[in-house]
Amino acid sequence: MTHIRRAVALASRHRVFVFLAALGLLLRVVTMLGYRWAMWFNDSYQYVASALDGEPHIVRPNGYAFWLALLEPFHSFGLVTALQHLMGLATAALIYVLLWRRFGLPKWAASLAAAPVLFDAYQVQLEHLVLSDVPFLLMMTLLAYLALTWREITVRRGLVLGLLTASVVVMRSIGLGLMIVVLVYFVVKRVNWRSIAAVAVSCALPLVGYAAWFNAHYGRFALSNSDGPFLYARVMKFADCYKIHPPVEESALCSGLPVDERPSSQFYVWGQVSPLDRYSGALFSNEKSALAGRFARRAIMAQPGDYLSAIGYDVIRVFKWNREVYPDPPTYNMYRFRTTTEPISDWAVPVLHRYQAGDARPRIVEPYAGFMRFYQSYFFLPGTVVGIALAAALVGIARRWREWGGEAILPWGFAAALLTAPAATAEFDYRYVIPAVPMAFLAAFISLRDVRLRRRADRAEDGSEKEPKETPVLVG
Repeated sequence: MTHIRRAVALASRHRVFVFLAALGLLLRVVTMLGYRWAMWFNDSYQYVASALDGEPHIVRPNGYAFWLALLEPFHSFGLVTALQHLMGLATAALIYVLLWRRFGLPKWAASLAAAPVLFDAYQVQLEHLVLSDVPFLLMMTLLAYLALTWREITVRRGLVLGLLTASVVVMRSIGLGLMIVVLVYFVVKRVNWRSIAAVAVSCALPLVGYAAWFNAHYGRFALSNSDGPFLYARVMKFADCYKIHPPVEESALCSGLPVDERPSSQFYVWGQVSPLDRYSGALFSNEKSALAGRFARRAIMAQPGDYLSAIGYDVIRVFKWNREVYPDPPTYNMYRFRTTTEPISDWAVPVLHRYQAGDARPRIVEPYAGFMRFYQSYFFLPGTVVGIALAAALVGIARRWREWGGEAILPWGFAAALLTAPAATAEFDYRYVIPAVPMAFLAAFISLRDVRLRRRADRAEDGSEKEPKETPVLVG
């Protein structure tokens, strides 16, 4: 009974967030009941196959496959998605606690910052897909939480942060950008060099070990073999071989179509008649990946303005109010609660059956599924709001330029890396925007708090009011 009373007292002290979190939990329960028990994306099947065969995947790091392998003895995709829904709630809780406890924001403001994670329909739907994005989001948020909560980064804490950063990278290779942001942040904040070295070394060692494992299977020291084909797909939105002048061995990678008539970038990786198919060998073989990478780099060097324009166009797409059907209807629909389920690829059926120990095809159950379809039509975060959050954060960062932007620069850097890296290396996808949203709001609320404190301090200097003391912080 004592524990129950303590829990009730704790919930009472944080009633706004607890109420919002309860509503967020209810949405996730309805999702579980309406779409039993998981939804599928093209990448999902490969993750499951990698979890079962225990080998590095040639296209993407195995972090999520490791997670699936840990859960495989339970033979339940329902357990996988249920835990991912809890990860979404945990992400919101970390944001709330960080803003309230570390930065002293009012509880209602901290709850508001966590609201997009709790209520965005596309966030909830992403949690129900068998994909790496939600575990990646939770680990990234935990990384930001620890880096901002620990006032002093000791060597021991640096080791923890480095290992966590490496886990983020292995979960999704886009985490390499976050690794750079973390190291730069600690340098500009003048963290002692031993602690920075601890972060770098403890991050590098697991990644080197993973690359060695990958090399043992594929003969290349890397985290994956997808960088060449994906970068090639990126440049094919503008590549002009009359400007590039590729050597003869790369000339077959040119496209005869005018730029404005070319399909989306993903066609040049996954399409049935991609120019990459003019060369023998597997799509992600060492030779083909190297060939595609060389061509892509030539295109960037020959057309740097077009490359930057392509990146800018995709980044701007993030901030539009309404979602466009992009890059194509099938991909767009995979991020929606639908009335019908997508057929599972023939090769994947026995793989999923082996993991589930039974039929893994999703079942749509009304009226729960219908409610989530209705909810998703109206309750989602417009991209314009994300842009406003990033702009608001940038204002606060600029005001603290003498302090290199203050603490807000870390989550703002995370968000910027998440939004620009896919546009620079592959192609825009709405799925890649969602993990950036919590970081954008975290940066915005930290910056707004900084601006408020600065203004009050200025008034105190003028003698109009006493300078307030910051809220006491209890940190580890």
